[in-house]
Amino acid sequence: MLSRIEKRLDVIEQRNRRVELDKAWETSLSRKLLITLLTYFTVVLFFFVAELPKPFVNSIVPTVGFVLSTLSLSYFRKLWGKYLVKK
Repeated sequence: MLSRIEKRLDVIEQRNRRVELDKAWETSLSRKLLITLLTYFTVVLFFFVAELPKPFVNSIVPTVGFVLSTLSLSYFRKLWGKYLVKK
């Protein structure tokens, strides 16, 4: 009986470590920089394929827009959470 409880507790602790790691990744500067770089290079590539002018410069605006929208999601998530708590 005690062994079974210990195993269940170990499973819960492992899950908690995974969840904490996921939370840390979601808010990390590394993730934000990676999203920014991947977005920028994707837009640059699209601009090259579409033969649009100045792909390196013109890719900045959509990248900044996308990054700002993703960074602001946490703010709106908090508002959404407060709204649900009131119900």
